[in-house]
Amino acid sequence: MKYWLLPDGINESLPPEAEALEAMRRELLDLYRSWGYRFVMPPMVEYLESLSIAMGSQLDLQTFKITDQTNGRMMGLRADITPQVSRIDSHRMQMAPGQPNRLCYVGTVLRTHSEQAGGSRSPIQVGAELFGHAGMESDYEVISLMLDTLQLTGRKNIVLDLGHVGILRGLAAEVGLNAQQQDIYLDQLARKSLPEIDAWLVECGFDKTACAMLRALPNLHGDVNVLDEALAQLSGGGKEVLAALEYLQQLVARLQAAYPALTVNVDLAEMRGYTYHTGIVYAAYIPGFGREIARGGRYDGIGENFGSARPATGFSTNLRTLLSLRENTEVASAAGILAPSDDDAALTAKIAELRAQGEIVIRQLEPLATLSATLQGCDRVLEQHNGEWRIATAG
Repeated sequence: MKYWLLPDGINESLPPEAEALEAMRRELLDLYRSWGYRFVMPPMVEYLESLSIAMGSQLDLQTFKITDQTNGRMMGLRADITPQVSRIDSHRMQMAPGQPNRLCYVGTVLRTHSEQAGGSRSPIQVGAELFGHAGMESDYEVISLMLDTLQLTGRKNIVLDLGHVGILRGLAAEVGLNAQQQDIYLDQLARKSLPEIDAWLVECGFDKTACAMLRALPNLHGDVNVLDEALAQLSGGGKEVLAALEYLQQLVARLQAAYPALTVNVDLAEMRGYTYHTGIVYAAYIPGFGREIARGGRYDGIGENFGSARPATGFSTNLRTLLSLRENTEVASAAGILAPSDDDAALTAKIAELRAQGEIVIRQLEPLATLSATLQGCDRVLEQHNGEWRIATAG
């Protein structure tokens, strides 16, 4: 048996990658701090109901379960940090009503299955959440912060796909879809199975206007002109549908004005996270990469089960994905100073002084004194001259 093998999809990082990941993590936290987002570190494990209560069955399927040996309760290894941050906002921090709260995080999550074939089951999730404000300003702020996050990779050709779950919710209410019919239609939308939708609409016996709108929705995807088409084709969808379309138009206008190089696409049939999202949903892509590089949306009320139903909007991405998008991921490795192993008080003081200045100082190990400074990552050495320890170039 090969005892050194890791489980499929479980990652570890050797020094070059680990150093690059840590450097990027620091960049991101500095960025978020400059926007007023405070760093939190939720635990790796929580009681199962706390992790999954607000996020639906899909997250539950992605969660590894273990038993707490102290009390027999089921616990879960976090598969998503968002519900943990929501718990912190609504229960631990207890903000005043109407007071916004900006939080950010970086941490490893563990999932039972990778989101794509051969992918990681232990991504390093990075994200930012804004609680306590419902409206355009907070959605726009969070998307802008996500775009600034992605720009740290050096990539300029970012594509943003936008949707809004309020369109389907409003349409379902206007048409009169019951819960079972919504589930069936959602499944067909996810697969964009137009013939199946047509056959189902005939079977259900909806009126002509309702059938036309439900048939139109899966085709409403493309550039921002889709919003004009949607206003025409879903004009009978009711106030909630029209309000969602107007919201998207205003948001797109603000984003295009602030980020002229950004490509914005609209997909009104995108309903991933329909069970917990309450407004806009979005994902960011880079052409040729093959999968999304960040995602987010609005999920008002997620904290209700934790004691406070606060408005919420946020995004998340994967630190490893961000690093892979950088053309140059190497972190300059500073060469160190090799110090002898002498038990000399002046030498010990000199080493402490150099380390305090940010230098890397490596003590020579006996009986390996013959090992060269270069092989130990050093380009300089500490030598004693006239009773004083000084830095010299390694020979």
